[in-house]
Order: sequence, then structure tokens, then C-alpha cells
Amino acid sequence: MMDTEVKIEVEVGKVTDFYAVPSAASVALNWPLSVGDIIRIKGPRTDLELPVTSMQINNRDVDSGNTGDSVGIKVPERVKRGDIVYKILERLS
Repeated sequence: MMDTEVKIEVEVGKVTDFYAVPSAASVALNWPLSVGDIIRIKGPRTDLELPVTSMQINNRDVDSGNTGDSVGIKVPERVKRGDIVYKILERLS
């Protein structure tokens, strides 16, 4: 029997812009998000899973963002405007 990993995800925001240098996404939050959270960015040509290692609001480092905030998050590769950002709440196997 094979174990199947199930991830519980909740939508926390949407990518509003991408900056190549540094590789970062601007995300409009509709749910709180913190440094250390694991996120998934999903779109028609995007599917990334990564930890939030740093976050900025108005070019200032912050530990978290709340509903309504626009935050900058470092990403390892290009994401697209309109991609959905999910927070991975739990992993079940």
C-alpha cells in the first residue's frame, strides 16, 4: 500500500506584480500570512511550494501581514500577476 500525502491549503492572496531583481512577488493578502509559513503559488503556468523566508511591507521587513496588506515575498522563480497564493496548513499522509 502506498502512502498518499494530502495537503490542506487555504487561499491567502493573489500575486499583483513580479520583480525580477530581487526575485520577489507582490501579494495582496485576503488572509494573514507570516514568515515561516509554507505557501503554494499556483497559476496556469506556475506551481511553486516554498517557505516564506522574508516579507516586506512598504520596503520594510516585517514578520507578518494581515488581510488587506500588500506584501513583498522572495520567490525562487518568476510568478505571474493573478497567480493564487495558498498557505499550507497541514500535511496528512
